[in-house]
This record gives sequence, structure tokens and C-alpha cells, in this order.
Amino acid sequence: MEHLSSLTDWTPETMTEVLALAAKLKADPAAYSRAAAQNVLFMIFEKPSLRTRVSFETGIVRMGGHAINYDVSTGPLGAGKESLPDTIKVVSRYADLIVARLFKHSDLTEMIANAGVPVINGLTDYSHPCQIMADLLTIQEHKGGLKGKTLCFLGDGFNNVTHSLLFGCAMAGMNVRVGCPQGKEFEPLPSVVENARKLASAQGGELVVTYDAHEAAADADVVYTDSWMSYHIDPTELDKRVNKFMPYQVTRSIMESAKSDAIFMNCLPAARGYEQTAEVIDGPQSVVFDQAENRLHAQNAVMLRLLSLCD
Repeated sequence: MEHLSSLTDWTPETMTEVLALAAKLKADPAAYSRAAAQNVLFMIFEKPSLRTRVSFETGIVRMGGHAINYDVSTGPLGAGKESLPDTIKVVSRYADLIVARLFKHSDLTEMIANAGVPVINGLTDYSHPCQIMADLLTIQEHKGGLKGKTLCFLGDGFNNVTHSLLFGCAMAGMNVRVGCPQGKEFEPLPSVVENARKLASAQGGELVVTYDAHEAAADADVVYTDSWMSYHIDPTELDKRVNKFMPYQVTRSIMESAKSDAIFMNCLPAARGYEQTAEVIDGPQSVVFDQAENRLHAQNAVMLRLLSLCD
């Protein structure tokens, strides 16, 4: 039985195969309309969600299956009446697949240890693999491939999306640059950087962490940013974080440092005037809604892979 807690659960070859399946699903969804017939997806979300919940629920239904959304706040798990291991052991007797969107990655690890069915990471404080599968699919569509392309990420490097981008881009043979403020609370985890550098080297790519936004963006094929205020960050930190991250805001000037045909990405939700200007995210180089749509197709491929239903 296979799970997806991080992209590093897979080999680069497996990731490439799942991306190829995602492209097939997007091109001919009717061919997969019964691919997951009679399969039940159990969704357990601690964090708010738009794209993750709607794309997973829509995806399994369009493939002939069914989704159940479990409200932690009103269930025995959230009330402290039932343990996480017991909850997952019970659900594994009913459902065929579990997706979990959690605060702590350690809780996801505990779920996997007690699950009798595959578990998909729908986001934790450590990683967001499904988002990056959608991102790679989007880059592949717009740039004609992945290997040798350069992605620049600007903003909060100590971030689940950043960590998964480092892994995914490295495994795809891309060059990835992170431009972020100096300090352990803003930079990617050293263990992630070390692992991603090894993966990148093996696939012919390169990983750079810099404190200079224009250096990170220079001649990049993709410029990517994410929220400066992730769900776990106290709202009172806003002013301090804005002051820290404003030099890494994606502006027209930053986009001009990248290649003339560079695309702009943000996994959403986006705050115009913060991590990027409105003219960038609403401009012609922005592919953020293609990126959002591709959550559906990439996750459908992930589900079929873990259910062993792909051809």
C-alpha cells in the first residue's frame, strides 16, 4: 500500500508517470468517468480550504466515486472524545482512500501508521505535495517541459509550499531559486535544502537560496510566490511580516528580471498589494487560475495511482 505524505515518497520516475496520467485525465476526462467507481474518499480537514476540498470532492465524483467530508470541529475527534489512531482505524474499514489537511505533519505520520487504506497529504505545516503536482503540470503545459527550466520562489521560504517546490522541482530536473529574508524563521528548513540539493544534482538541476530578490528572479522561466500570512500565523504578526517581506514582493520590475516569456504563479489565496502587485497577478503572464484548475487533474491522477486504478 502506497501513501503520499511528501513528494520524496516517490522516485522522480514515479512523479513523472503521475504527471503524465494527469495530462491524460485533463485531455480526456470522459475516458476516466468510471475509473474510481464505488470508491469512497474520506476527507478530514483541520484547516480552512477552498481548492483542496472542492477539487478532491469534484474529482472523485467525476471518476464515479463518492466523497465524505468529516467536520473535525463537530465530530468526536475534535471534541477530544476519540483518538486519532482510533478514528483512522475505523474510517479505514469504511473508506477506500483518505485525504487529510492538517496543522501538524506529525499527525499525518500518525494517521499513516494506523491507516488500512492510502492516505494523501492535503497540506501540513511541512509539505503540500498535491499543490506542487498541479504546479508542475501547469509549468509543463505553459513551458513545454520541466527539465532545465528555472523556477524562482520569492517570499516566505519557511513554508510548506516552498519545501514541496524544492523537492518537486529538484526531482523534475529543474533549477530552483528561493529569494527570502535571512533567518531561520524565513528560510527553508536546512534538512529540506540538503535533501533537495542532492535530488537536484542527481537530475541535473541546481538549487540556490539567496537574500536578493532580483538575483533569484534573473532569467527565470517561472516566478512563484505564496501568502505571507499562512493559516497558522498569528494575525498580529501582519505588520512585522509585511515589513520583512516587502523587498520580495513580485512587481513588474521583478517580472522584468525574469525571461520575457516567464509565467507568474501563486497557489492562492492571494493578497494583492502584498506578496504580489495587482498588475502582476491580473496581468498577461499570470497563470494562477490554470494552476488552480490543475489541482483537480493532478489530484485525480494521485488518487488513481494510490488506488492502483491507473493503466
